[in-house]
Amino acid sequence: MTTTGRRAVLVAGAAAGAAALAGCTSAPGGQPRRPSAAEREAERVARAEAALRLRSVTVARSLLERYDATLAAHPTLTPRLTPLRGAVAAHAKALGEGGTASPAPGRTPGTGVSAAEPAGPATPAASASASGSANPVASPGAVRVAADPRAALRELAAAERSAADGHAAALLTAPPEYARLLASVAAAGAAHAYLLTEGARA
Repeated sequence: MTTTGRRAVLVAGAAAGAAALAGCTSAPGGQPRRPSAAEREAERVARAEAALRLRSVTVARSLLERYDATLAAHPTLTPRLTPLRGAVAAHAKALGEGGTASPAPGRTPGTGVSAAEPAGPATPAASASASGSANPVASPGAVRVAADPRAALRELAAAERSAADGHAAALLTAPPEYARLLASVAAAGAAHAYLLTEGARA
């Protein structure tokens, strides 16, 4: 075969390879190709994990919002609740690491407080409304808190137990590493609930 003939074969082979590569990303007529079954499954798994993370972060931030509301309504509870609130904030931050589609990442809904920030409990208006009121008081983020401090602690303990149950339920579908984190957060929530109720009477 002459040099010219070999060059023609190489050119034809390169053109065929380019055409085959183009066929991997687009269908005839320039239309995008349909993803393979494996690609669709990978996308489904990624979407499911993102949704699970978003739910978990939402649960943690809702609990954090209740802490802020309780602190705003009952500033006398600040020494007792601040350490627990700090742990919940750390949980919310950890659960969100790795990416979620949540709005305003790192923010507590309705309060504008970063999940990593320390508690900034009571505002004067909230403290004033909490004192001398026999009815539940409205607090930051539209969370209603009992006017009686002991009742407010029971509400907070119930919220901790509910959040812990939610994290435990998510273990069933969570990837291994995230499942370990959820288990740790759920256990911490159960401990917080104890400290807020039975632990206080011990």
